[in-house]
Amino acid sequence: MPPRPPFTPLVEALPATVPFVGPEAQERQRGRPFRARIGANESGFGPSPAVIAAMAQAAGEMWKYCDPENHDLRAALAGHLGIGIGNIVVGEGIDGLLNLVVRLHVGDGTPVVTSLGAYPTFNFHVAGFGGRLVTAPYRDDREDLDALLAAVERENAPLVYLSNPDNPMGTWWDADAVTRFAEALPATTLLVLDEAYGETAPASAIPAIDVSRPNLIRLRTFSKAYGLAGLRCGYAFGEELLIQTFEKIRTHYGVNRMAQAACLAALADRNYLRDVVARVARGRDRIARIARDNGLTPLPSATNFVTIDAGGDGAFALRLMQALLTRDIFVRKPMAPGLDRCIRVSVGPDDELDLFAQALPEALAAARRG
Repeated sequence: MPPRPPFTPLVEALPATVPFVGPEAQERQRGRPFRARIGANESGFGPSPAVIAAMAQAAGEMWKYCDPENHDLRAALAGHLGIGIGNIVVGEGIDGLLNLVVRLHVGDGTPVVTSLGAYPTFNFHVAGFGGRLVTAPYRDDREDLDALLAAVERENAPLVYLSNPDNPMGTWWDADAVTRFAEALPATTLLVLDEAYGETAPASAIPAIDVSRPNLIRLRTFSKAYGLAGLRCGYAFGEELLIQTFEKIRTHYGVNRMAQAACLAALADRNYLRDVVARVARGRDRIARIARDNGLTPLPSATNFVTIDAGGDGAFALRLMQALLTRDIFVRKPMAPGLDRCIRVSVGPDDELDLFAQALPEALAAARRG
């Protein structure tokens, strides 16, 4: 091989992988589209008509660069949350913000605590900056707060990740438990609280907003209930000095002009959001009924998906997922030991859940045949 510019030793050591294989890649490999796209926790209900109209109106201005300060969106979020504009940073979805959080706090060998099987994109960023991942197993299909705290104290970790409600299990802790966990952490440990599914959760799961704590940052997104996953826009809020630090490293033109216009309109259309949240709740109930009708056990969910215990081991659940994929039903599954007995089905429009209901008995029979 001829000489070439070298990569860093860290990059050379990393595997060439991505946290998720997208449905588009699977469709290219299969040579045909999925009939039901109920695996990526998107909102199949789409954005509100007001958002679509705002995007259409903004389309002619796409020759302009976006506002690098995201000022209008941050101001609207500040009003929505009842905090100052200086307490908010906007980024390229929660994934982009997680990258920045890790970059701010993690170097070569830094211990970082998370749950075994939790959202893998966070782990991807930890590896990308040379951190050392320390994991605590789930307990009763929930992230184990006591085990996470013990790992933080044992490792003297500067960063701990918690999603509430949780992905991939859909379970949740109430706000009091999350608050007690945050208060028990050392002052030198930042709690990264991922609230991507906050809009679909019960109010009792979401702690009161308090931006005075220097070791807490909360992340939310427009990708789920607002139906704007394709635009990649999320936000984080916390103590002002912590948020100001993002200005040192963030991509200032990373959230494009269309995303800013769409998210402003989405935030303003509270009636549509309430309607989507109600449709998600009905969809969860229907997925749970489909599961029970087929002898499977749905887990309680506060998200826009339902995790279903397939009643076997990880190999059986994998066969079930593959049998559904073969029948053009896109779903996913957890992969960590103990969680891998499940499949995960996102809420979608009624016609896609009809297809899931039709395919599941056949897929189960195929999985049982091995």
